[in-house]
Amino acid sequence: MASNLVLCGRVVKPHGLKGELSIELFAHSPFFLDNFEYIYLKLGFKRPVAFKIISWRSHQKRILLTVENILDRTEAEKWRGAEIYFPEDKFPSKEEGEYYLYELIGWRVYLDEGSYLGEIKDIKLIGDSEIWEIETLDGQEVLFPATEDFIIDMIGEKKKAIIAPPEGLLEIYLQK
Repeated sequence: MASNLVLCGRVVKPHGLKGELSIELFAHSPFFLDNFEYIYLKLGFKRPVAFKIISWRSHQKRILLTVENILDRTEAEKWRGAEIYFPEDKFPSKEEGEYYLYELIGWRVYLDEGSYLGEIKDIKLIGDSEIWEIETLDGQEVLFPATEDFIIDMIGEKKKAIIAPPEGLLEIYLQK
């Protein structure tokens, strides 16, 4: 098994009768799949299982994936809800100042006036939107829409993000 597998999506359901998997991919582009020969599917607490990728295609905001050894709907149904992993060492190279979302987990988040807000605990992709789940020092959760309009700076060597949240956002979450 490959080392350093990174969670990159989930199997939503089977599609059709020939074993296609309808998947949700946690990437900004389905062409991310072109970097990999194998996909790793993991159900619950079981070990991930490698499958050779045969083909993929876009379909209604999801991806339909065909892999070796899943040949019919019955076999595909067994993988409903499985997490999808890819080996980190096969990820495409990044440009200066670019980060994969999983790399931002644990970054410290500061407001543009300098005060510490909290730490990124999770990141969700909802449609085309990236949402950071930030946990404050006192354990409160702030859901931050991570767009260019609200991110002032990302300092990779310090794992530090500086943000200017939209007006009223912090008041919604940080009411005492």
